Amino acid sequence: MVSRNTKLAKEDTLKMTRRRLSMRKIREILRLRHEMQLGLRAIARSCQVSHNTVKEVLRRTEEAGLDWAQARELDEVTLEAKLYPATVGKFHPRPLPDWCWVHRELRRPGVTLRLLWREYKQMHPDGLQYSQFCERYRRWRETLDVVLRQTYQPGEKMFVDYAGQTVPVRDPKTGEIREAHIFVTVLGASNYTYLEAHSAQDLVHWIGGHVRAFEYYRGVPAVVVPDNPKTGVKRACWYEPELNPTYQELAVHYGFAVIPARPRKPRDKAKVEAGVLVVERWVLARLRNRTFLSLSQLNDALAALREELNERPFQKLDGCRRSLFEQLERPALRPLPSVRYEWAEWRKARVNIDYHVEVDKNFYSVPYTLVRQEVEVRLTALAVEVFHKGQRVASHPRLAGQGRVSTNPEHRPAAHRRYLEWSPSRLIKWAETVGPHTARLVQGLLESKPHPEQGYRACLGLLRLAKQYGSERMEAAAHRALAHRAFSYRSVKSMLETGLDRMPLPSEADQAVPPHENVRGSSYYGSEGGRAC
Repeated sequence: MVSRNTKLAKEDTLKMTRRRLSMRKIREILRLRHEMQLGLRAIARSCQVSHNTVKEVLRRTEEAGLDWAQARELDEVTLEAKLYPATVGKFHPRPLPDWCWVHRELRRPGVTLRLLWREYKQMHPDGLQYSQFCERYRRWRETLDVVLRQTYQPGEKMFVDYAGQTVPVRDPKTGEIREAHIFVTVLGASNYTYLEAHSAQDLVHWIGGHVRAFEYYRGVPAVVVPDNPKTGVKRACWYEPELNPTYQELAVHYGFAVIPARPRKPRDKAKVEAGVLVVERWVLARLRNRTFLSLSQLNDALAALREELNERPFQKLDGCRRSLFEQLERPALRPLPSVRYEWAEWRKARVNIDYHVEVDKNFYSVPYTLVRQEVEVRLTALAVEVFHKGQRVASHPRLAGQGRVSTNPEHRPAAHRRYLEWSPSRLIKWAETVGPHTARLVQGLLESKPHPEQGYRACLGLLRLAKQYGSERMEAAAHRALAHRAFSYRSVKSMLETGLDRMPLPSEADQAVPPHENVRGSSYYGSEGGRAC
C-alpha cells in the first residue's frame, strides 16, 4: 500500500512532471467526466489515480482547447501530443519526511513541529522550509481515516462480489463433486438482490454475471463497485493500476463507471457484504441438504429463493426490496443498450518479423510497418481484431484449430507481393538452368510440403546458394542431397559450407554390407535347418 507521504509527493510534483498515463486511461477520465458527469474523486477512484491527476488531465484538455467530442475522435498519438507537448528542464522534488513518524513523535512530551523540522533539516539541508513543513503535515493529518455513514441515491450504485460460501454440485456420471461459486449483486438504494451460480470465478463468468444482472434489473446503474477481483481489476501495479480491458469495454458499452472498493476497506462495500451475508443465511443455508446434479439445476433453485428474498418484507420499514426497487430504483436506472454486450477478451501481443501475431497458436497478419511492435488483440467468438495505440489496424475471422494462417495481401510489403508471384513451375524452370539435379531437388522439396507455397522460401534460398557458390558446386550438392533424400535448404547449405559437395559419392557396391561368416542370408531362414531367432 502506498504511504500518504508518497501520495503527497506525487501531488506536489504533478504540475512539474508528466504523469505516465496511458491514453486508454486518459480517455476513460474524459468519458467519466463528460458523459457520466462524475466528480473528480469518483473518477479518481474509478481509474485508480489521485484526484489531482484527474484535475491535471482536465486542465490540460481545457488548455488544449479540446472538448470530449473532439478528443474522442483523435488517435492516441495526436491526443498525446496535444495534452503533453514537449517540456524543457527537469524538476527534482524536495525530500519529504515520514509523516507517520512525525505524527508519532508529536505525541511524546516536549516534542514540537519546530524541533522535528530542525532534525529534518539536519538530514536534508535542501528540504522544506518550516512553513511548508507545517502545511504539509497539516494536509497529511487531514487525510487520516474517518468513518462516513454512506447514503445511496436511487440508481447510483450496484455492488458486486462473490459469496465466500460455495455449493457442491455432483456429476451424475462420475460422481465427482465440484464447488459452484455464487455471484451476488446488490443495488445501493433498495437492496434489490441478484444472484446466480458460476462454475468458476473467471473473466467469462464475471462479465456474463454483470450482463444478466443488468437484464434482471432492466437497467444500468451509474456506478459499479466490485471487490478488486483479479478477473475485473488487474493486479495492483506501482506505476499504473488499471481495470481489465474487457471489464472496461463492458463499462463503456453499458455506460457505467467502475469504482473498485479499496483493499482492506470493508466499509466501501458494506452494502454487498451485508447482501452476501443475507444470501448465505436466507438462501444457501436452506439448500444445504439438497443435492444438485447440474449447475442449471442449482440456478433454478437459486432463482426461486432469490424472488422470495426480494419479496420478503422489511423488519423496520414498510414494503420489501422489490417494492422499493420499483418505486425508487427502477425509474432512476439508465436504459439498457439496444445491443447486448458481445464477449471479448483482450490480450497483448508482439508483431513477429513476418508481420503476423500469434493467437491461440494461429497466425493473423497486420500491416508490415508494425513489425516488432506491441499491439492489443481483441478476441470474440467469431473475430480477431488487432489494435495499435487505440486504432484498429487489422480484422480477421477467428480460425479454428491450430497452425492456421490468415493473411491480408494489403498487409504485405511490395517485395513480398512480388515473391508470391512465384509458382512451382517457374521455380522448377529456373532450377533447370542450373542443372538437372537442382531441378529434381526443387521439385522434391516442393512435393515434400503439404502446400507448395510452404517451400517457396526454401527454393529461393537455393537460388541464392547457386549464385554464391556457382552452378557446378550447386549441382554436386543437389546430387548428394538427392542421394540422401535430404529435401531441405539447410542440408544443401551445410554441404556447400563444409565442402562435402566436392567429395565423391559412395557407390552402391561401397554401401553394400561386406561378407562375413556370421552374416546369414534370407535363404537361411527359409531352409529346413534354419532356426527362428
